[in-house]
Amino acid sequence: MPTAQKTPRIPTLFKLLLIFTSIATMNRATPARILRPHLQLNADAHMLPPMRHFINSPTLSPSLVSSSSSSYKTKNTSFKLQLHFTNFSSAISSSPHHLNMAESIDSQKLRHEFLEVLRSRRTPEGIVPLTVEPGKPVKDPLYQETPKPTFSPAMQSCPKKDIPNFKELLKEENFYLTTEEGEQGRLPVLILSLKESSQKKRPAVVFLHSTNKCKEWLRALLEAYASRGYVAVAIDSRYHGERASNMTTYRDALLSSWEKGDTMPFIFDTVWDLIKLADYLGQREDIDTFRIGITGESLGGMHAWFAGAADSRYAVVVPIIGVQGFRWAIEHDRWQARVDSIKAVFEKARIDLGKSVIDKEVVEKVWDRIVPGLGSKFDSPYTVPAIAPRPLLILNGAEDPRCPLPGLEVPKSRAHEAYEKANTLDSFKLIAEPGIAHQMTPLMVKEASDWFDRFFSM
Repeated sequence: MPTAQKTPRIPTLFKLLLIFTSIATMNRATPARILRPHLQLNADAHMLPPMRHFINSPTLSPSLVSSSSSSYKTKNTSFKLQLHFTNFSSAISSSPHHLNMAESIDSQKLRHEFLEVLRSRRTPEGIVPLTVEPGKPVKDPLYQETPKPTFSPAMQSCPKKDIPNFKELLKEENFYLTTEEGEQGRLPVLILSLKESSQKKRPAVVFLHSTNKCKEWLRALLEAYASRGYVAVAIDSRYHGERASNMTTYRDALLSSWEKGDTMPFIFDTVWDLIKLADYLGQREDIDTFRIGITGESLGGMHAWFAGAADSRYAVVVPIIGVQGFRWAIEHDRWQARVDSIKAVFEKARIDLGKSVIDKEVVEKVWDRIVPGLGSKFDSPYTVPAIAPRPLLILNGAEDPRCPLPGLEVPKSRAHEAYEKANTLDSFKLIAEPGIAHQMTPLMVKEASDWFDRFFSM
């Protein structure tokens, strides 16, 4: 009789080390953020123990750290918890298995530097309490492209459990999180889940859309995952969906970023939102804090990649047609396809720099201005290995001009080494689908689905 295969699980000791590592990184007491769930929910039902939430949050700036006493307020309850922190840094680093079981010191350093870049374009006054306010379903989503997209065969192919009266059993939540001051600090969130579940705490997966689309575009994926017991989450990235006012909002934001240098609309500002989203998801009683995954397509794939590198609370990471080598593309004259996807900002930079054509100097200056470090210390050879030892699946097309496969050789090699050192080599995989350019396919959707099911034991 064949023996049953053991389903891979995220080890309990690894879960504990994630917490200890977060404490060691901060190495100081952390004040509370105020959460005011104006959404008509039972406030207590969406609150996890405060310490479990805030010790994992990497967004708190040093200027906000002042006390070991944490106060929490919701619409219906308020309470105070005295936190007693132990210096776990020496305890963890003294273990000979530290690098194999948690994350490397280099990854912690990179994460700290990345968070400092995110904070660099935010004033202390702009970092506001995380709040929730109710929303409504969007009847006519804004797509910043013509013709308006209507159907995705790849998303429709996602494995879905056949449930009678599924629509009646589906629970939909629409609300906004305040992630910082200003109009773009209002993060639209859509969550689908089953109203009744045998699991008290369920895994969650965050889905991120591609350029010019919105969270509603992902509904087929959300429904498929919800049918299988997941809490399926989608957001509008910066200057998209409900955060856009017209067909050129995203384009205009990129131009403004080049001209003023005060925002990072390409990738980084949305990563800030995703860190705040993890703060919120970690408080919900229906979500298993240690089983939160993240995935996305194209621009959304880049968001998933960088959020996974920046925040270890995303336990499983699956970027789809998003990971590339930005420095490699510049050095090997393969930057054109990526530039063409947001060409207006590069044309503006070309004019400002007095160039007759867009060349690699223009490309370098734009990246350095609007996404500092993207072509250097935060490029894929450094941020991809930083996700180890958490499960990481990279899905690309073998012929994708925006994510040239040769540019992933170094990140793949370094990631392989990082996962091998952590004795978790089976938690890393890169699939390049033959004959496919910049396109998410049914195969990619199936591989992503299987990857989450595997590591979340679904």
